[in-house]
Amino acid sequence: MTTDVRWLDPGQQRAWRAFLAVHAQLEARLNRDLQRTSGLSLSDYDVLVHLTDVPEGRLRAFELGEGLQWEKSRVSHQVARMAERGLVSREECAEDGRGAYVVLTTAGRKAIEAAAPGHVELVRRLLFNALSPDPV
Repeated sequence: MTTDVRWLDPGQQRAWRAFLAVHAQLEARLNRDLQRTSGLSLSDYDVLVHLTDVPEGRLRAFELGEGLQWEKSRVSHQVARMAERGLVSREECAEDGRGAYVVLTTAGRKAIEAAAPGHVELVRRLLFNALSPDPV
């Protein structure tokens, strides 16, 4: 075991822990609000955003995972839950039998279009207005 670790000093430790606390609180608040107003989780919303960012509304599962910085199993479980609710579908990849596409459905597009205005407003209020000296 190495003893050459440069530990955080007390100020750095406080800053790091404060960042972690703010991040957790922000994520929890965004998730609760989305659940309450649209029935989507923050994870649902993240997947839908990535799919709406591409013109075809479809990504290979591994591309979705890379974009979200998620492990393969998390992508698989999330997509399965969303497919059960009709927000996305899975399509086999003709070019590669091992892969699959995650495809935005009409219901998924409607869900994110309905959720986005309120979500964006909350993000603006919680993050950007709080950082700005002159909130708009």
